[in-house]
Amino acid sequence: MKKQILSLAVAALLPLSAQATPAEDLETYHKFFKERFEEVTDINEYANGVYAIDEDRRANWEAIEEFPPYEPMIEEGQQMFETPFANGKGYADCFENGGIGISQNYPKWDAEKKRVLTLPLAINECREANGEKALGYKKGAIASLLAYMAFTSRGNPTNVIVPEGDADALAAYESGKHFYFARRGQLNFACSTCHMQYSGKMLRADRLSPALGHTTHWPVYRSNWGELGTLHRRFGGCNEQVRAKAFPAQSEEYRNLEYFLTYMSNGIPVNGPGARQ
Repeated sequence: MKKQILSLAVAALLPLSAQATPAEDLETYHKFFKERFEEVTDINEYANGVYAIDEDRRANWEAIEEFPPYEPMIEEGQQMFETPFANGKGYADCFENGGIGISQNYPKWDAEKKRVLTLPLAINECREANGEKALGYKKGAIASLLAYMAFTSRGNPTNVIVPEGDADALAAYESGKHFYFARRGQLNFACSTCHMQYSGKMLRADRLSPALGHTTHWPVYRSNWGELGTLHRRFGGCNEQVRAKAFPAQSEEYRNLEYFLTYMSNGIPVNGPGARQ
């Protein structure tokens, strides 16, 4: 039944099929944006979000990036990352490559626990395994840590894997895909309504950003937040904007959504943290 619902939703909107493999989805997804925005000849430009398609806003954004408002958070994150826990261990002991230059590999499929493992979740599991309290998932310390880890990963191509032959991993991916195309809230919008179907169009004073590359530049300093925030904070805000109830940050729903959406940006370089108006 769920696949039938997804098929109807996709058929009504855009080209991804419920029966396609992740690799086939990826090819279709990239082709969609290549044809929609022919002026974007370098796919890596999508790491810059809406500024890949909006020259006027891009000029203002480039001026902001001369003195990025998130720079102090990178420094704060580095200090936190390099400060040992009370037991003498640190984040570097929990991650491959000492936690440096790895953001492009998340989220990952955790075959042992049969779930999507995001980088924020892995950070808190590292903390708790070493006797430290978990951090909040929307802003503050977690955003600063993610900013530093993303900064060390800049330029690395997104490389999220849905293991072949793992039915549970595929189910999580399909769940995220279903979430992306399913309409919700009083406005009856899906994520894809704005960021695929109407991508590039104006919504009041804002241009709707293309979905391709959406996950590459997080965490993000948003002008209306006045601070750095995480991807799941934005997921929640989007749900609320269509007058739907937001799920908790790092809920299964949002982790699966991140899994699908990040896989769709495979090959596009990490460009976080970022600044957005």
